[in-house]
Amino acid sequence: MVIKELLLKGSGLLKQNPNSNPSLESQVILAKLMNVDKSFLFAHIESEVEEELEDRYLSFIEKRKNGYPLQYLLGEVEFFGYKFKVREGVLIPRADTEILVSYVINYINKNNLDNYRLLEIGVGSGAIILSIAKNCPNGKLIGIDISEEALIIAKENQDNLSISNVTMFKSDLFEIFLNKPNKEEFDIIVSNPPYIDEEEMKKLQKEVLYEPQIALSGGVDGLMYYKRISLSARDFLKSGGMLAFEIGLTQGASVRDILYDFGYRDISIIKDLEQRDRVVVAYKD
Repeated sequence: MVIKELLLKGSGLLKQNPNSNPSLESQVILAKLMNVDKSFLFAHIESEVEEELEDRYLSFIEKRKNGYPLQYLLGEVEFFGYKFKVREGVLIPRADTEILVSYVINYINKNNLDNYRLLEIGVGSGAIILSIAKNCPNGKLIGIDISEEALIIAKENQDNLSISNVTMFKSDLFEIFLNKPNKEEFDIIVSNPPYIDEEEMKKLQKEVLYEPQIALSGGVDGLMYYKRISLSARDFLKSGGMLAFEIGLTQGASVRDILYDFGYRDISIIKDLEQRDRVVVAYKD
């Protein structure tokens, strides 16, 4: 089968998945398997494809047709201009999270925070902390996650990006810091915690079900981790330090109220380009 025929067959099968982009994804998958750019496919559209590659391609297409995430098939995702490895067991970074990263980078630069200290709760693939470190290399950054699988991937991404000022540990939230003789304090604590509520967890589209539930479920009301992090973060933020959360689209007011109840000040809700609540920031007195 030639490339043109294979792409047509692939896109035809992917039309059975309403959450796919059949034409684009059929090209991206074949280009990945051939280790070429998409432009190569069209320059060699009548070239014959080896049977072994054809079989691998169609097996990938079949998995994607059945809802398997494209990012897991490709083994990577682009985020903030960088490529991050991903695989099952690790949350797939979303473009929406770039708003949180941009806000933190701008905050560091605007306030000339030399030798800043930043903590990320729940590093996942490392997309947030590594993107910040890459753009603001003059700080010391610590990332924690309860998932060993996530930490393995995050450290691989750190090596691929040649970042030396980030350290990552396994910990359930702030647990790792509790018995240290010298108290850790940070200028910034950032997190994109699990925030999907119990009812929404039952309605997730097929693709999302392949992702780790521990990185998605925020308890009955979706606010469990905002409460836990906001309570403990006060003990680890410097005076005037910033706490920044990504939030679900309907959670702005609720997270703002949680932060207010725990005594934070100057609480702001940051909207995305479509004017939807996306980030909440607050400061310790």
